[in-house]
Amino acid sequence: MKTWASYYVKYRDQAMGGLRLAAITKFFTPPRILVFGFASIILIGAFLLSLPMASATGQPLSFIDALFTATSATCVTGLVVVDTGSFFTTFGQIVIMLLIQVGGLGFMTMATLFAFAFKRKISLRERLILQEAMNQGSMEGIVRLIQKVIVYSLVIELTAAIIFSIRLSFDLGWKEGMYFGMFHAVSLFNNAGFDLFGDFRSLTVYADDAVMNIVAMSLIILGGLGFVVLSDIIDVKRNRRLSLHSKVVLSTSAVLIIVGAVVIFIFEYTNPRTLGSLNGLGKVLASFFQSVTPRTAGANTLDIAGLRQATQFFIIILMFIGASPGSTGGGIKTTTFATLIGALITMTRGKEDVVFFEFRLAKERVYKAITLTMMALLLVIGVTMILSTTEDVQFLVILFEATSAFGTVGLSMGLTPHLTTFGKIMIVLTMFAGRLGPLTLAYALGPKKEKELYQHPEGKIIIG
Repeated sequence: MKTWASYYVKYRDQAMGGLRLAAITKFFTPPRILVFGFASIILIGAFLLSLPMASATGQPLSFIDALFTATSATCVTGLVVVDTGSFFTTFGQIVIMLLIQVGGLGFMTMATLFAFAFKRKISLRERLILQEAMNQGSMEGIVRLIQKVIVYSLVIELTAAIIFSIRLSFDLGWKEGMYFGMFHAVSLFNNAGFDLFGDFRSLTVYADDAVMNIVAMSLIILGGLGFVVLSDIIDVKRNRRLSLHSKVVLSTSAVLIIVGAVVIFIFEYTNPRTLGSLNGLGKVLASFFQSVTPRTAGANTLDIAGLRQATQFFIIILMFIGASPGSTGGGIKTTTFATLIGALITMTRGKEDVVFFEFRLAKERVYKAITLTMMALLLVIGVTMILSTTEDVQFLVILFEATSAFGTVGLSMGLTPHLTTFGKIMIVLTMFAGRLGPLTLAYALGPKKEKELYQHPEGKIIIG
């Protein structure tokens, strides 16, 4: 016969177990789960890439270089310390491609894909994590959006892989052409920038090839617009109009690409190391490609180190802006940049509200844009200052590398393979912060925010 003491012990243990579970659940907030999830994928990838079977020489890659490569692939950056095409075996290259796919779409998206496959329901907590991962304002329609993300990604990548395979088969043969086509379709759509052409050449051998350029730029743009915008464009006939978010993303992206291409064309037109050696069509294609790739793609058809300093600095600005929210790219995002420009115009005109397409933005959105930009700027400045003391190269080269890592772009002026061990660790941390976003990291690592119960009296300071 059970005594009251035994019942007490039983229910006490159940209560303590419930409290421990609640504490664990409270600690693992959606931002923290994203941080730990990406970190786990990177460590698994680093382990696989450090295996002897991943290296073409049979000599295992050092763990720091494997960690760097895995981080670059998972954070869809494209910075490489060893040449992907010549150093890694097919096994290593496939591992990199899978890391790019998981990192580009997000590990929660891939987990949701498996849940769909096994017909498992998506819990409320998983929906909250998906909301955080896709940078959405609410959970409404989040599972439906993930379904669209998976379908759109597969269709776009498959279509591009077929076109690439046909084009590359003329140069490499059918077998290798199909393999290269699949790898580069995944890499470019996810804005990763990894390539298999060897000697760190990227797409420079196809600088004046219209097919390769147009398909590659289309993949980069589609991957950088964001899945919400892609869904909005596809459903525009049914909805009869685009959302404000889509309008801002599309208009800002178009302006950045066109202005970028014009600036690069003007600055590099007579440069014999870049546009000067190309014909008329090649000059136009290369100008647009170098304007599109700072959308965080990382592939290039011109020698980045051969660009004039004015062009290199201009590309730094484009890399800092980056892609759009909810996409495979990094940077402060096009909507953040548009909000800052809108706030600038509003202040200079003496008005109070930032207005886009006859819609007013809430002050909270403007504050968030300013906060995100300042955090990103401080991160890039800090990393650049630290690397300036450890890497014996010109300042602009270091600034370019740091911005490329933060924006998860992958463009480099040749510094990456020559980084010191400390420099590699700094770039790894910068790529990680750039992929997740400074605000997500701040929410994950910082204390839980609490609502203030009082308001301070208003004060005045002189600005400007």
